[in-house]
Parts: sequence; structure tokens; C-alpha cells
Amino acid sequence: MDTTHPSERIDRFLAVERPALPCIVVDLDIVRARYMALHKQFPAASIFYAVKANPAPHIIAALADLGANFDLASPGEIERCRALGISAARLSYGNTIKHERDIAAAHAAGIDLFAFDSAPELLKLSRAAPGARVFCRLLVRNQGAEWPLTHKFGCDQHTAIELLLRARALGLRPVGVSFHVGSQQTDPRQWIAPIGQAAEIFRACARDGVDLSLLNLGGGLPANYRTLIPDLAAYAETIETALTADFGAARPHILVEPGRHLVGDAGLMRAGVVLVAERPHPGGPRWVYLDVGRYNGLAETQGEAIRYRLRTSRDGGETGRVILAGPSCDSTDIIYERTHYELPLDLVAGDWVDFLSTGAYTASYASVEFNGFPPIRTHCI
Repeated sequence: MDTTHPSERIDRFLAVERPALPCIVVDLDIVRARYMALHKQFPAASIFYAVKANPAPHIIAALADLGANFDLASPGEIERCRALGISAARLSYGNTIKHERDIAAAHAAGIDLFAFDSAPELLKLSRAAPGARVFCRLLVRNQGAEWPLTHKFGCDQHTAIELLLRARALGLRPVGVSFHVGSQQTDPRQWIAPIGQAAEIFRACARDGVDLSLLNLGGGLPANYRTLIPDLAAYAETIETALTADFGAARPHILVEPGRHLVGDAGLMRAGVVLVAERPHPGGPRWVYLDVGRYNGLAETQGEAIRYRLRTSRDGGETGRVILAGPSCDSTDIIYERTHYELPLDLVAGDWVDFLSTGAYTASYASVEFNGFPPIRTHCI
């Protein structure tokens, strides 16, 4: 299934239903196809969908029907999965920053797999989830990622070993290691070094009598934006080669936590044009103001990190450079200023602009009512 262009189903929905703008439309068939393709490339791995990418109940339910597990960041995400009848055995509390009361509630609900990356978090787990399975998040480089996750999460290799050994002494069950090479990772080779580090941690722990059995490769698999990305097979082959080289026959059970990769290309965001103006002087780039911006769906354009592909209701004519901005009374609500975008010269208020591959980290990032603008609505078809 080609996911580099909007699906015919999305186009038909927009043409027939004419939903109020701005909105996001997600084709669930693309989500299902992405899951099955990932399962084919990683047949022995457990796939844990990162719910934070898009927590729409229809998406969670569709993936649950296919056998997916779920990586969760908060009590709200736990409640959403439990409300859909998903068993606790399919849930992982993957956030390394948790209230102790939330750990206790999750454990009481039957969740038995928790992430940590520091001694204080480990102590909370020992008190609130005694006997639980725990894995330690490793700090790794995020070179090649368009949305890096370095510094806030993870610990170094030596600390990871100490914490995993301490977890056993605290009555927990240390089961493995996780890492994250950064969101929208465009370089498959970035998994090689962390897999090698994880193997060293496994061996070091084994020497002290702690046999680890789980390696969580995290997320990072990309969607299709403006930067060309390798095929999924290139990621799978690189990871497979690294696992064979570093673990050999003693390979642990593998977890992957895709979010963006499963839902990004399944979604399209349609925004309305509010104003087209020349400023600060005629002859410069036009400013195109949309009814969606940094605070109601396009948070990942911060720093112009994620560069979406666009189409408009006026495509086909002469184009010129534009600066794209959102609707709010905030000077930071600029979508693209440095990145070169061209849109039709006859674009006017009342036209629309589509942001392609916006199924991930859009609606879930939108504010509740910044400047009074309501959250962007998602339609799952």
C-alpha cells in the first residue's frame, strides 16, 4: 500500500463529508497495513504501540484486534486501553517519570512491566509495585533523528548495570534493557551501537547472577515527510545483523515500540486559509496564515524539525515562496519560516492546505483551548 500520498478513502471522505476545518482524517486500513508489515519484518518481536503518538480509541482498538501490545505514558492512557477491554498483560508502563501513586494504581490493575532509569524511580517501583518486572532505559545518541530525545531520559551503561543489580536486591524482577534512538530516525545504523551496549550490560549482569531476558529497541521508525527515508527492510536487516553479532544464540526477547511509523502516514490534516498577506514589505515572501498552527496540532514544527509535505486546493498553477503561520495571537506560532516552501500565487482566504502524514503527534499534542481555539478533531475512517 502506497502511503506516500493520501489514500483515496481520505480524499473521498473529505469530498463527501466536508468536515469542519481544521481536522485530521486517519485511514485505519493504512494503520493495519503498517502493523502487518512491521510484524512481517520483526516476526519474533512483541510490538507495543506507543499510544502517545495518537490515542484515538479507534486506532487502539484496530491495533488490539491485530494482537498489538501497548506502551503507555500515563494513567490516562492506561484507562483508555482498559476501557477498550485490553488486558493488563498487554500493557507496559514505559514512562521513566511516574508518580508513586500512579505506579501503585497501575500495579493494582495488573500491569507488571515498568521502565526506570534512575535510583529514585527504582525505589518508587520497589514500594509501589513489589515483585514487578522492570527494565532500565539506556541513554544513547540520537544522531540522525529529526526529533531527538536525548538528555531527558536514560542512564549510562555503568549506572544501568548497578541499577539492574539493585533492582533484584529490592525485590523486583530485573528483566532487561531499553533504549530509544530518537523519533523519526532516518539512519538505521543508529541501532547498532546501543544493541552492542545492551549486550555488554546483559553479560555484566549475568556475571553477578542476574539473567536478563528482554531487549526493548524502542521507537524511532519513521514516517514519510520531506526527507527521504530508507525502506523498513533496511531497518530490520541492520537490527537483525547487530543482534546476531552481539547476542548470537543467546538472543533475548525483542520488544519494539512504534508510534509514528504505524500512524503517521495514515493521517492527513486539512487546514483552512485565514489570511494571505505581504509583510513587512511587498516583494518578500507572502505570509499564509492557517487555522491550525503550533498550538493546535503542529507542535512538531517547533524548530522546523518535522517538515510535512503539503498540497492545496489551488495546486497546478504558478507558485511562490511563503512563510506559514498559525492563527493564534502568539509570535511563536510560526510553522515554517526558514524552510523553503512554495504555494500557489492565487491562494486566498477560504482555500485549504493539506499537511500529509499527520497521523502522529498532532491531535495528541494540541492544546485544550489556547487563545480559545478548540482541540483539533480527528475522524477515523
